[in-house]
Amino acid sequence: MVEKLSGIVERITFNNEENGFSIIKIKSKGFPDLVTLVGNMAAVRVGSVISVVGNWKHDAKYGKQLLVENYTEEVPATIAGIEKYLGSGLIKGVGPVNARRIVKVFKEKTLEIIEEAPDKLVEVEGIGRKRVEMIKKAWQEQKEIKNVMLFLQSQGVSTAFGVKIYKTYGDNSIEVVRDNPYRLAEDIWGIGFKTADKIARQMGYDQTSYERCRAGLAYVLNELSGDGHCYAVREELVVESMGMLEVERNHLEPAIDRMIGEKSLIVAEDSALYLPPLYYSELGVARKIKEVVRQPNRFAGKDITPIINQVERENKVSYDQVQLEAVQAAADSKFMVLTGGPGTGKTTTTLAIIKVFEKLGAKVLLAAPTGRAAKRMAETTGMEARTIHRLLEYKPPEGFQKNEENQLKCDVLILDETSMVDIVLMYNLLKAVPKEAVIVLVGDVDQLPSVGPGNVLRDIIASEIVKVVQLTRIFRQAQGSMIVTNAHRINRGEFPFLKGDKGSDFFFIAEDDPEKMAEQIVALCTRRLPGYYRIDPVDDIQVICPMNRGVVGAYNMNQVLQQALNQATLNIQSGGTRYKLGDKVMQIKNNYEKYVFNGDLGRIKKIDLEDKSVSVSFEGRMIEYDITELDELVLAYATTVHKSQGSEYKVVVAPIATQHYVMLQRNLLYTCVTRAKKVLVLIGSKRAIAMAISNNKISLRNTMLTKRLLE
Repeated sequence: MVEKLSGIVERITFNNEENGFSIIKIKSKGFPDLVTLVGNMAAVRVGSVISVVGNWKHDAKYGKQLLVENYTEEVPATIAGIEKYLGSGLIKGVGPVNARRIVKVFKEKTLEIIEEAPDKLVEVEGIGRKRVEMIKKAWQEQKEIKNVMLFLQSQGVSTAFGVKIYKTYGDNSIEVVRDNPYRLAEDIWGIGFKTADKIARQMGYDQTSYERCRAGLAYVLNELSGDGHCYAVREELVVESMGMLEVERNHLEPAIDRMIGEKSLIVAEDSALYLPPLYYSELGVARKIKEVVRQPNRFAGKDITPIINQVERENKVSYDQVQLEAVQAAADSKFMVLTGGPGTGKTTTTLAIIKVFEKLGAKVLLAAPTGRAAKRMAETTGMEARTIHRLLEYKPPEGFQKNEENQLKCDVLILDETSMVDIVLMYNLLKAVPKEAVIVLVGDVDQLPSVGPGNVLRDIIASEIVKVVQLTRIFRQAQGSMIVTNAHRINRGEFPFLKGDKGSDFFFIAEDDPEKMAEQIVALCTRRLPGYYRIDPVDDIQVICPMNRGVVGAYNMNQVLQQALNQATLNIQSGGTRYKLGDKVMQIKNNYEKYVFNGDLGRIKKIDLEDKSVSVSFEGRMIEYDITELDELVLAYATTVHKSQGSEYKVVVAPIATQHYVMLQRNLLYTCVTRAKKVLVLIGSKRAIAMAISNNKISLRNTMLTKRLLE
């Protein structure tokens, strides 16, 4: 039987931001106990008065519940209701404490004052002019956001995106979404094609419309670029898009031709289709490298033997033949690659190259793709090393300040961890380097390639148009390390030595059961390793997983380790994640405004429940996140191998299970092992290790950089 009732929202027991599903308790006249409402009510706040229509059902576990079909929300009328409503997090800047103070002064007229005469709020103790401005802005925003949310809800879509949409388009939000919902996928991070498509289909967009085909084709190309590809062959793009969009070829072929005509797609030889930024980046990298190589080198031909001897004396080192060849090659070449695995002396050789160039009077700049890699480079060289973004002085929204018109002032640029650099970032870097400068790329080509599109380091080496020096000899001090020894064995396709004695730095724990593996990892991180090595379990230990999914995947291990390692009670929830004070977190999106980048690690130092904000310390820099921006952060007690690239950790614990089989490959295991600086603990099965080592199929990426370098 259909029931109509109204009441005051007392509690929100559950709210799924992804789909708006909520479980709400209300106090309603005629019911002695709180009534449980179940349904899509994402925009509802504690303290508000709601009228609902729905059907009763009896749940075996939770008892009598009203399944809500639709609802309307009104502002509360009682003083207690207003206080609850204001203190529920509705307005940034007003938590329970300030709500109590405001209601004490203005009583039943509180909401009227906020709406019509908000400047009077300064009469409330503890609320200054700055907070009044914040409340005015937030009150206006929440009204607009509610409109956006109700509009989205009417389209049957998650209201979790309401705030993001409003932040991007402001008061034009509904108009923009109505005009072309597919814009959401292009403009807003976190809203993909599928969400935009859901809105569009609800609004009656034709399945075969050009707007839908265009957005779908761009989505498929973006997905492919996320797998490292710079382009798609036309046939591959058509087939992939037919399956995803569920439309016939005769709708996609004309859409591709129209996109080529509009220049939102670029066709290259062999029917390769590129998104414009990737096409121009690939072309640009090839052009820039050839430009640099063609220039004369003012250091070439100089006898640097006396300088090397001096550097050896000053640094109390003795370089071997290959290292000396590398230093000489750097001085003689305009563009050089220095590559090699762990323990082969890459860092020592890089330092020698720097010292020689400095003694030749050259201005040397050092760069790396990530903050952690730059920090490590600075520590090992004793010089300033900057991230590529910092070196190029990135400023939103203008972009890189250092470019072709305003180049870097340097004679030599040395870039570390080059295997991580994708084609777009490499192009932006090379544009800013004067063609007269010497460029030295340092990296381990056997590691995983960049997360972004392209295979830059491997393609440059394959072209053979620049000098490449590969260090292969493992130095004596590194030979004692089982991490180094096993990394090289894995790289050669040999099974690692798994028997680690007490003084070893490499340990293996045999365990096949994923549940027991998870228990072992918790014991290692909470008691065994911190107790034995006297280290901080959060800062010094990193769990690295082959993938996110599964019992011993990064996602589940983060939940388990957060519970075991962080007893803090102060927390804030966003999406499906609870962020606690003291949590280790990772940024998963390049945010140029905050100057934090994909892969940066930080610790939560402050949670402000009044302002709904979180402050995170990244290497001592405090960055504030609004609650709507928390989807840029993930817990980082555990991370994936891909996300750990360019970083080193004192102690690494790595589960390797047969359930990860889809990700098990040699360069993934090699990259994982080489992240550990002092100790590595592998936990899993020998079979899984053997599967990874035997899978040396390097997934080929669609890139034409080698070909363009040879043209």
